[in-house]
Amino acid sequence: MKHHPKAEKENLDYVYYLVGILSGLFVGVVIAVSITWVIVGGILGFLSAAFFVNVLAKSSEKA
Repeated sequence: MKHHPKAEKENLDYVYYLVGILSGLFVGVVIAVSITWVIVGGILGFLSAAFFVNVLAKSSEKA
């Protein structure tokens, strides 16, 4: 067993960011007041994903 390399977990945080941005952009398109809301939706989606990854998902690693 000493000769086996340690398995490293692949970092998949980018998936959360991608889903957050895409869902934010989609909400901005649904609002469809102007292109500004699409950009604001993408930014808010990114910030929501960042909050989830850095606060909520970190606490589940300890469990």
